[in-house]
Amino acid sequence: MNVPTDLLSSIGICVGAAALIAAVTWRFKQPLIIAYLATGVIIGPHIGLRWITNDESIRTVAEIGLILLLFVIGLEIDLRKMASGGPAVLLTGALQVPICAALGLGFFALLGVGNSAGNYALLYLAACMSLSSTLVVVKILNDKFELDTLPGRITLGVLVIQDLWAVGMLAVQPNILNPNFVPLLGSLWRGAVLVVAGFALAKYALPYLFRTVAKAPELVLVSALGWCFFLAGAASLIGLSREMGALIAGVSLSTFPYNVDVAAKAVSIRDFFVTLFFVALGMQITIPSIQVLELSLAASVFVIVSRVVVVPILYALRLGLRTSIVPAINLAQVSEFSIVIASLGVTLHQINQDVLTVVIISFAVTSVVSTYMINASHWIQHLLATGFKALGLKDLDSAAGRDEEAAVHQPVIFLGFFRDASSILYEFEHEGSVEEAKQFIDKILVIDFNPTVMRELRRRNIKCVYGDIAHADTLRHAGVEHAQLVVSSITDDVLRGTSNLRLMNSVHTHAPNARVVLTSDHIPQALRFYEEGADFVFVPRLYSAAACARILRKGLNGGFEEIRSQAIEHLSHRQEVLA
Repeated sequence: MNVPTDLLSSIGICVGAAALIAAVTWRFKQPLIIAYLATGVIIGPHIGLRWITNDESIRTVAEIGLILLLFVIGLEIDLRKMASGGPAVLLTGALQVPICAALGLGFFALLGVGNSAGNYALLYLAACMSLSSTLVVVKILNDKFELDTLPGRITLGVLVIQDLWAVGMLAVQPNILNPNFVPLLGSLWRGAVLVVAGFALAKYALPYLFRTVAKAPELVLVSALGWCFFLAGAASLIGLSREMGALIAGVSLSTFPYNVDVAAKAVSIRDFFVTLFFVALGMQITIPSIQVLELSLAASVFVIVSRVVVVPILYALRLGLRTSIVPAINLAQVSEFSIVIASLGVTLHQINQDVLTVVIISFAVTSVVSTYMINASHWIQHLLATGFKALGLKDLDSAAGRDEEAAVHQPVIFLGFFRDASSILYEFEHEGSVEEAKQFIDKILVIDFNPTVMRELRRRNIKCVYGDIAHADTLRHAGVEHAQLVVSSITDDVLRGTSNLRLMNSVHTHAPNARVVLTSDHIPQALRFYEEGADFVFVPRLYSAAACARILRKGLNGGFEEIRSQAIEHLSHRQEVLA
């Protein structure tokens, strides 16, 4: 069959095949990038159906996609937000990449990988395996409602700093072939000049341009893309990669008041071109040798294991075992940035095709494995934490501290502490006279495993216990059998390793007479909780924090019978479209 090889036909074949394969991949909840790479392999000239034999016809379009990808990544890098992440983000981000790269140099050298003239395989593999995937991690954490947890925020901060490390790699990449230190310094110097000039223009010149075109939204996007390709061209003129110029263009616009609008409009354009970029990469994959497959598998194992270096850094900052382990699990995959760097390395004739194939296969393997690891992070971290404790590491719930906290039997216990609980606590602190508020606050005990929450609660003289509410032992050690009122303040969508019903059953086992309040975002689930014996169900979108605080006060003193019957009747007749 004669398949047309002109540019438009090639684009049509690529996009159509990618859509079909991506639909299958999406059903299995795998990263779409894997589908695009598989599309390139299937329709490409080396392994698959050979529907496209002239992949040169699509590489120019793919390069545009790469430039737009890095531009949008730059738009999403908020340097001010990164700086506000504190020592946990800054120190971990600063150390993780160089430590993993150093470990990679030793690991791949032991496997027989080396550097030679025109093939810097060892250097590239060590660098590429030190970076993690923003696209994969953000998607999974968002689906798990964990982006705004402490481990989630640390993970995102580290990913942002990894992107900055990648900028440095792109800056020195053109001069790696020359081993002299002077050309490398020249690359860094030119990169610094481009950054300073780009940020200066973005601060003093671009605001006038954007204010002029702000009333025409389509011109905002066109102006932003013009800025992107201007800096990409400027970078190429001074001997740097166009991709680095696009990344700097995005970062320089990230603090603009128009960056959200630009990013929202650019994403759809980017997605189209990026699809072609990864399909074109897939076309370049040749039939891998046994050695390449073995090296890819070894690299995948190395990536997953090497992220353990995050644990001692966070543990040293007194964040506890759980908060130290979960980011390490989240970061255990190869970055799409690594594919970009390796692809540019092939273009610059610094590595051969086999190295790029190793990076791509490692990306595919670790992305799939990471999907399951992140979804099972609660159980993995519990297993690892148990192992670390067996080795002598102490968690924040050390025996002495726990016994000291448990000696005080509190009548009101909050299981978990997130924004809803924080708002309710605020109402407790400010309702009634100062003395009345203090008397009620003195009755409260909070159980949570967020060390930042623990420090702030203790600063406010609110009793708290560090622990995972998913484990019955935690409730027993906290003295739940003495509680009169137990409030589970987190919905099942966010809870990991347990559920509101399991928590209620555990409380009733230890404290049969305790009143139990559960939380739900769903009306049918709230009614089920009432059927199972909940005294009150807090539905955040229906009750304000102030109303809930009053209900809890009244329920502690006189019971929930009246409010319970009223709530059941109200919810039973509330026929919402999305209940």
